[in-house]
Amino acid sequence: MSDTICAIASGMTASGIGIIRISGPEAFSYLAKIFHPAAQDRVSGWKANTIHYGHIFDGEECIDECLILAMKAPHTYTTEDTIEIDCHGGPYVMRRILEVVMKAGARLAEPGEFTKRSFLGGRIDLSEAEAVMDVISAKNEDALASSMAQLSGSVRRKISTIRTTILDEVSYIEAALDDPEHMDLTGYPPELLKKISKCEHEIKKLIGSYDEGKYIREGIRTVILGKPNAGKSSLLNALTGQDRAIVTDIEGTTRDVLEETVNLGGVTLRLFDTAGIRESEKADAIEQIGMTKAMDAAEKADLILTVLDAARPLDANDREILALIREKKAIVLLNKNDLRQVITEEEIHENCEAPVLSISANTGDGIDVLGDKIRSMFLGGHIHMNEEVTITNVRQKEALTRAEQSLFLVEQSIEDGMPEDFYTIDLMDAYAALGEIIGEEVNDDLVNNIFAKFCMGK
Repeated sequence: MSDTICAIASGMTASGIGIIRISGPEAFSYLAKIFHPAAQDRVSGWKANTIHYGHIFDGEECIDECLILAMKAPHTYTTEDTIEIDCHGGPYVMRRILEVVMKAGARLAEPGEFTKRSFLGGRIDLSEAEAVMDVISAKNEDALASSMAQLSGSVRRKISTIRTTILDEVSYIEAALDDPEHMDLTGYPPELLKKISKCEHEIKKLIGSYDEGKYIREGIRTVILGKPNAGKSSLLNALTGQDRAIVTDIEGTTRDVLEETVNLGGVTLRLFDTAGIRESEKADAIEQIGMTKAMDAAEKADLILTVLDAARPLDANDREILALIREKKAIVLLNKNDLRQVITEEEIHENCEAPVLSISANTGDGIDVLGDKIRSMFLGGHIHMNEEVTITNVRQKEALTRAEQSLFLVEQSIEDGMPEDFYTIDLMDAYAALGEIIGEEVNDDLVNNIFAKFCMGK
């Protein structure tokens, strides 16, 4: 934290504006070495939260004209003195300015170091720091809303409330054990059990929100399955809005798994188009490899979209595929509803219980209904981000699980009639596990590992 760091905070592509960020105790003095203000005022005399126009120089060479945003500790993102240089957004000019800043004395920031300093400076907790990267990588409206809720402290507030309850009970037990003459624990265990059960219920809700949060953040792993020429590749093209897959009348055109990410009705789908499944003796060696990959993809899928050619009667290949998805979360799509349909929903339900939708990958009919159906299956139709706290991070889920297990041990101790001092051991384990989520009980290695995953300049 004693170093002054710098990095390019905007993307390294040609753009209208580029941003070089400087943060640390020497931010203003290093800038003074390279910046010539048009107003001829001294950098050291600038007030906080002001903007200044001038030019960046490397010795006698003028590099670029810039606007400088001057921000002073502690009211900055990093809680340190911070300078942001707004320059022209060419990759070369940004690199030149960064080199000049480093020549003046600043050190190149590590990935995520600005946000790490914000955490170490106490401006944000660890759950809010992780939410910063989630905001940057958000792929849809729900992901952004969930990340912004975490960034505003929704997880911290929930966790802090539970930790306060636990700590109050530990303090009461220890005080009573230290002063038994004035504090009586008679009848206390049942009262503690009620409070612990309430905390456990809140933790279970947070753990239960993880799967939904994971789908929001990462997208739903969706595999398109069907026999050759059922319309799988046409569906992929319809969902992506482009000719991503080759579509022909020749069976077995798709040989490998094609992957695309699409936003359908506000839900992010990680789509995998697979080779058509049919009797192996009719397929050549390459197509058989494709079918094996299709089966492997189906095993790992969160959702299977089974495409049937509704203009042709069900055959052995169709029934084999329907049998395959019986134990999976799936939707059966009766494709080609622009033609005369010969397959009925009743026939499908004789083979599996998956919901059935009628669509046309050729015309796009029914695609919007498909988006609504997926949303209801995975996200309950809608999410009230302002009311519910959603966990999207596996690290947070693991810490919550450990806290839940520790509280369960407290309940067991109460039911077994164990002495009260046994309760405090497991209560403090739960308190520490919850502290890991917001960064009050973490080691340096964990902190470094979290911020190493951030992008440069953030």
